[in-house]
Parts: sequence; structure tokens; C-alpha cells
Amino acid sequence: MIERQFVEKKLKEFEVQEFIAENLKRVGHSHTTLTRTPMGERIVIHASKPGLVVGRKGQNIKTLTKTLKTRFKLDNPQIEIAEVENGNLNPTILAERIANTLERFGPNRFKGIGHRTIADVMSSGAIGIEVLISGKIPSARARRWRFYQGYLKKSGDLAVTGVLKAYSTAKLKTGTVGIQVRIMPPDLELPDKVELFDEPVMETEGTDEELIADENDDPMTTATADTKSDGKKDTSVPVAKQTAKPAAAKRPATRKKKATPKPASKPTPKAADTNDAAGTATATKAADASSASPGDTAPPGNTTHNDTTTDLTEASDES
Repeated sequence: MIERQFVEKKLKEFEVQEFIAENLKRVGHSHTTLTRTPMGERIVIHASKPGLVVGRKGQNIKTLTKTLKTRFKLDNPQIEIAEVENGNLNPTILAERIANTLERFGPNRFKGIGHRTIADVMSSGAIGIEVLISGKIPSARARRWRFYQGYLKKSGDLAVTGVLKAYSTAKLKTGTVGIQVRIMPPDLELPDKVELFDEPVMETEGTDEELIADENDDPMTTATADTKSDGKKDTSVPVAKQTAKPAAAKRPATRKKKATPKPASKPTPKAADTNDAAGTATATKAADASSASPGDTAPPGNTTHNDTTTDLTEASDES
């Protein structure tokens, strides 16, 4: 039947994958894919150390090809090797690495191995990791040691489909030790994750004085009035925008100089007063002339009286 043929093909693929994984233990083997083509079976081996898989002059590949032909009856197996970019995010490689380290150095350093593995995985960008080491380690009584860090899903569909899992075993003198590794990769989208984005803020360049100057350059705005209930409109007058001028800087206080009093100026007589004074002066002169004797009068050529000349003549007579 057709169902039996499909089952036989899948069972054969699984046996091929298990055989390759057992022969390539210490080369960082991740997984193997097998596809059937008209030219034969195409086998792709994913490993972190491709050079060790190929071997010297391709000897490992040639030996593996012959074994697949004779043991699994493959017509024309074509083996290809693909390199794993980041081995710290592959649980199969990590579990195999822990098992090889325990077999090589013993169970005394299992704590350091667990903490070092967790640090390497978290530094590679993983969301969370969990390592379980169970068995007779370090004593004769079996125990389970758990090393974990970060966030890891334990239930739900995401724990089944999103979390990467791998198992491996280490054969020690005290017995077999089981190793389980669970990793939550960094590219996994969590359904309960919420991201908040900040609203962009527009920043304007320029000082306050420049902004005020730009506002002053705008045309004059008119104040519009609402229509009244009777249907009449209020007339509006254009009103210019009033902007607050920047306060001028205060000057430092200085001492005030005392004001020196100016000499009072004599009031200038008006024209009428000057005419009255001239009239009174001429009247007094005429009265003096009439009362004086004919001998005391001055010669007709000299009408002014000089006090200085009389004083000089008196002084000469006394001498």
C-alpha cells in the first residue's frame, strides 16, 4: 500500500540521520536533511566545523558515502556540507558540547560548564535558556541540576513550536548522564509583547527675537465680529498684532552729579517801561538845568559830567 511506502521511506531517512549523527560526534554536528532527486539522494550535513567533517583530502566523506551505499542501499548519495553560522544558538550543538566536556574532564567541573554555556548563549542574543543535567553527578546519588537565565516559555503552543530543544547523553564511570537544552531564539515573536513609540516632536530653530520679528512681518489682521441677532454686522477696525518687546538691559547705576545753581539773569524791561524811564530821566535833567546858576553850567560843547576829571583837578590843587 501507499501508506506503507511512505512509512518505509521516512523510517529509512531517520536511520540515515541517526547513523550520521553517531559518526560525527565531535565536529559540532547540528542536523541532517535528505531529499530525493532524479540524480540520486541529496544529503546535506549542517555542522559548526565543516573542515573536520570533510577530513584530510575528503577521506571522511568518501568513507561515509560507501557506507551509505552498502548499508542503506542508496543508489547515488551526494553529500554536501553547510556551516552553522552561530553555534551558540543551536541546542543540538550545545548539548553535544556539554556531553563531550563531561566525558573528557569528568563530573567535577559540571557547574562551571553549565554557567559558561549560559553566558555564551545569552551573549549571542537569546531571550532565554535552560540546561538540565541529571544523573549520578557529582556523587553516587542521582540528582538533577538546573541552570537557567532569561525568559523561557513552559506551556502553550509557543513552548512547543517556538522553543528549540535538544537531548544528549554522556557516558561516565558512575553511569549515564542526561543533558537537556532549551533555547528561546532572539527572532521569536512573543504574542504578549507590546512596543510603545514616542510621538515625534518638531523643533524650531531660531531665538525668541527672530520669531517675534517674523510675526511682525505678517500682514495686519482684522478683528472679525460675529453677526448679531437682528442681522446687523459690527464694523471692525484693522488692529495690528501687539507683540511684547524684549525688555531692555538695565544699565549699571551711576552717581548723580549735584546741580550747580546758575546766576539769576536780570529781567529785561519791556518796551513801555524803557520809554517811561527815558521820559523821567529827561525831565529831571531839565529841572536841574533850570535851577542851576549860569556860571555852573557846562560849556555848550560838553554836556556830560565827568567825576574822574574833577577828582584829578582837586588833587593837583592840593599839591
